[in-house]
Amino acid sequence: MPGWVKMATLEELGPGQAKEVEHDGRIYALFNIGGSISAVDGICPHQGGPLAEGPISGTCVTCPWHGWQFDVTTGATPINKKLKLPVFDVRVEGQDILVSVP
Repeated sequence: MPGWVKMATLEELGPGQAKEVEHDGRIYALFNIGGSISAVDGICPHQGGPLAEGPISGTCVTCPWHGWQFDVTTGATPINKKLKLPVFDVRVEGQDILVSVP
């Protein structure tokens, strides 16, 4: 069902951290970049690597399996301008991190 879903709390996702969350069979990757929360599809389109487990540099996450990189704020990758991760709207209510799910 589309709508806003609580996926984490600010306590669970401190600055510089990432978290993988499953909701309705889909994997989401949440990132806290300097206090700004982003949510993208959590599975790398290359070969299914877990993006939330990859290292973060600035707004870029690197897939831990094969090194593909994605900007967690836009979903863009320098590898292929036509390839883009789905990005989901995020809002914070109190300590709760809510993600708009399709």
